[in-house]
Formats: sequence, structure tokens, C-alpha cells
Amino acid sequence: MPRAIWKGWLAVGQLTCAVALHAAASTSDRVTFHTVNRRTGNRVRREFVDAVSGKPVPGEDQVKGYEVAPDEFVQLEPEEIAAAVPESDKRLEVASFVPCREVDGAYFDKPYYLTPAGAEAEEAFALIREGMKARKVAALARAVLFRRVRTMLIRPHGVGMIGNTLNFDYEVRSSEEAFADIPKLKIKGEMLDLAKHIIGTKAGRFDPGTFDDRYDAALTELVKSKLEGRKPRRRAAPKAAKPTDLLAALRESAAAAERRSRKAS
Repeated sequence: MPRAIWKGWLAVGQLTCAVALHAAASTSDRVTFHTVNRRTGNRVRREFVDAVSGKPVPGEDQVKGYEVAPDEFVQLEPEEIAAAVPESDKRLEVASFVPCREVDGAYFDKPYYLTPAGAEAEEAFALIREGMKARKVAALARAVLFRRVRTMLIRPHGVGMIGNTLNFDYEVRSSEEAFADIPKLKIKGEMLDLAKHIIGTKAGRFDPGTFDDRYDAALTELVKSKLEGRKPRRRAAPKAAKPTDLLAALRESAAAAERRSRKAS
């Protein structure tokens, strides 16, 4: 089992359960690059310089600053910032349980797996998990995680639980603003029937194993070709889509789906 990144207590009223958080996602396997000097091949070292004098600033003279006016900053010492951060009491305090269908995915931040922290916590952990399954609800809990007060949505996930830290309301942009220029069109009749039919022919199951990271694969192939002295293969630029007769396109898509279905059977 991966090492826990946080341990504490999941608290539902007077019922508490020792839990551990494990990172559910990682970017460590992605292709990464370093910045190097083209002439020497050596890595380039990043250095902080004074924006006015252009002189390097040593680490002991670097301090956080909050801009209150153009080029005017309130300086904050590390100990001042640390003192302002709430101390963690190592508790994921459940504030409420909400129906899973009410959760807006736009608020999801990072996923974590929750497991019981030790054999003595397994029964209480199972009790909370099975209770949520039976009621089809998720728990909204608050805790100090990684020096910030965070809200986490916790759901049953197999024999364990999965928790997502949630973005704050001020961090999520309004969908009304994003969708303001979309006209309200009513689709009906043959067009709607054909659209439903085409969607039905593409029915499947959620399988993350089928997701292709084409960008990462392309970078890997690029590095490999350079190492082998081959000329990197360039992908052809995609052709711009042309406006189509929407109903004709739907009919053709439906006919193609029918042909594929007959071949498969």
C-alpha cells in the first residue's frame, strides 16, 4: 500500500474513526523536461533577481509580499504566515451528508483514497461507509489539510472511500457567465430521434484504461527518434471542419452506425 500522506480522525458526531489519506492521482509518470543551455548542454539554474536593480537576491533576503498598489508590497515573514494558518486538530469533521446527485463536478479539486488507519478502526470505518451506501449520500467534511482549511467530499468507493477536496466558491466561475451567449434552441422531430439513436449506438462503460495520453506518447516517440538519430515524424495538420447540412450528417451517421452494427452481428 502507498504511504499515507495524512492521518487523522473521521468524525461523525460522537462516532470517530482513525483514517489515512493516500494520493489517488499522480503525474510522476508523465514525460518531463529540464531547461538546458543549447551551446553547452548543461542544465540552466533558475535565479531570482531584483526587478529594478537586476542583481541576484540571496535566499535569506527573499520574503513573501502582498501587492496593495502597483509595485507596493506588504512584506510577510515566514513565521507571520505560519502563525496565521489554523493549527490542525487532525479531524475530518463531517458537517452534513448530501445526496450524491447534488454534487457539482466543477467544484472537484484533488482526489484521495481514505482507508482505516489500523485494524481497530476497520469496524467503525465499515459502519460509516455502509451507512452512506444505504442512504446514497456523500459526506461533506472540513479539516486543516496541508496548512489550509479545506472542505472534502467523501463517498464510498468499493471497500474503501474516496475523498475529493473541493474548490472554494470564489474559485469556480459562474456557468451562467460562460453560457450567456448560447441561444436556447428547441430540437425535436427527426433530428432529435436521429441524435438519440446515434448516441445509443455509442453506448459504453466508463473505462479509464482506454484513455490515451497522446501528447505523452508523442513526446516519448520524439525523444526516442532523437536518440536513435532518426528524423522526428511530423503529424499532418488536421483539416478544418466545413459547415454541414445537420440533418444530412445525422442521417449519414445513423446509417453508418447501422452498417457497423450489422457487421458486428
